[in-house]
Amino acid sequence: MKSVLRQPRFWLVIGIVVTTVGLIRFIDILYGSNTFEGDAERAIYVSRGQTFASIVDTLETCGIIRNRSEFVFVGKLLGGAGRMQIGKYVVSSGISNYDLFTMIRDGRGVRLISVTIPEGLRARSHARILARTVGLDSARFVEMVYDNEFTRSLGIEAHSLEGYLLPETYGFYWQPDEKDVIIRLVDQFKKVYTDSLQERAQGLGWTTAQVMTLASIVEGETVLGEERETISGVYHNRLRKRMPLQADPTIQYMIEDGPRRVLYSDLKLDHPYNTYRNRGLPPGPVNNPGKASILAALYPVRHNYLFFVANGKGGHWFSTNFEDHKRHVRQFRRNRRLELRATAQNGQGPSSDLRRN
Repeated sequence: MKSVLRQPRFWLVIGIVVTTVGLIRFIDILYGSNTFEGDAERAIYVSRGQTFASIVDTLETCGIIRNRSEFVFVGKLLGGAGRMQIGKYVVSSGISNYDLFTMIRDGRGVRLISVTIPEGLRARSHARILARTVGLDSARFVEMVYDNEFTRSLGIEAHSLEGYLLPETYGFYWQPDEKDVIIRLVDQFKKVYTDSLQERAQGLGWTTAQVMTLASIVEGETVLGEERETISGVYHNRLRKRMPLQADPTIQYMIEDGPRRVLYSDLKLDHPYNTYRNRGLPPGPVNNPGKASILAALYPVRHNYLFFVANGKGGHWFSTNFEDHKRHVRQFRRNRRLELRATAQNGQGPSSDLRRN
């Protein structure tokens, strides 16, 4: 045995075996699977300023990697752990440490995040939705929306961008720049508000700001698409007759604890947006309307209605005179009392929204 140990060939063989085993292990760590098993994919979000150690913590906590030390080793081996790219990544089961690390380091496969912004929301609600879904800074978003200089730089002749952030479904990357997001929303508005619509507004003698203000009121008044043009017609009629618009969405805009049921005391407040006290359109939009409401503001149905009130079923009753309007109000209140009685007996809250129009 001692003679064998003294043989150079023996140690050569041992060296080859050890090297081969080490090489196999090295290749396995680098290219073998170190992620979860199964068919489902898992997402990870890499945020701005996040350290490599924090990213590894997230991968481990989410159950994406099975062996932390192996992934860290590969990161140190390949280099660039300090410049991991922000974004949403979707990881498939069975991928290697090499593929996972280089994917995040190089930003390969960063996914767009689909975000739906509903019609009729104010900019602050947009900010909350975008902060929750794509991780932007909601405070900075709102600050920029109400920045008069920034608003004018985008070609919007208004005091703020409220009303010009077109609601739609968008695709954004994780943690986008707030300025870029706002520009995207405003650009989408400009695509919708075409030259032909601008010509229509000019034909009515209206500015873009006036169109968007009425569109926002129409948006806030109804969820029924078939009512938009009729409601717009009511407001066009009241404007022509120099009657106060008496539009509840403008009251909702000015009350601090809204949205809530509008109270009679709210209607007495001295405020530029109080369309119960002031004639004409308010100073600006009260929310961000969708395309349908913009079209409704520009193309109202021609009729003689001057009043409308909620019918308790999601729609409205329309009237040409105040006597019929009062009758509809009484009918709504009767229906409301019956509903409140029924829901109280069932131990439930009221299901319909009491709105004064």
